[in-house]
Amino acid sequence: MTEIAFYHLTHSPLEAALPKLLEKTLEAGKRALVRTISEARVEHLGGVLWTYDPASWLAHGSAKDGHAEEQPIWLTCAEENPNGAEFLFVTDGAAPEQVDGFERCFELFDGTRDDSVQNARQRWKTFKAAGHALTYWQQTERGGWQKKET
Repeated sequence: MTEIAFYHLTHSPLEAALPKLLEKTLEAGKRALVRTISEARVEHLGGVLWTYDPASWLAHGSAKDGHAEEQPIWLTCAEENPNGAEFLFVTDGAAPEQVDGFERCFELFDGTRDDSVQNARQRWKTFKAAGHALTYWQQTERGGWQKKET
């Protein structure tokens, strides 16, 4: 079963939190698939990964770039895993149809939006009913993560 971790964004936006989580993923020697809701969001997040830190960048690609097998981070709005990622990052409520085949799934949701919180609660119930191991992480004021009991 895929381990699913819900990441409750409360103090910084996705654009600040996602690159840090992806850095840790690459440091662990894993590949990442970032699933979002539209091609426009794929393009936006691709730009974020190029510019989030003036001293750094994260190697990534999307269908527009091609060569998925060479990309440690793949951005998509489709149900696919062309770069053979072990970790799935779900953003913007892009509820995946399938998480099996991934070691871990990171559900990042905006805690400042009621609809985002409600959608995350529903996905939690669905994953729990399917027997997945679930954890819940809340963002701290400094942008780090604290595991909460559920």
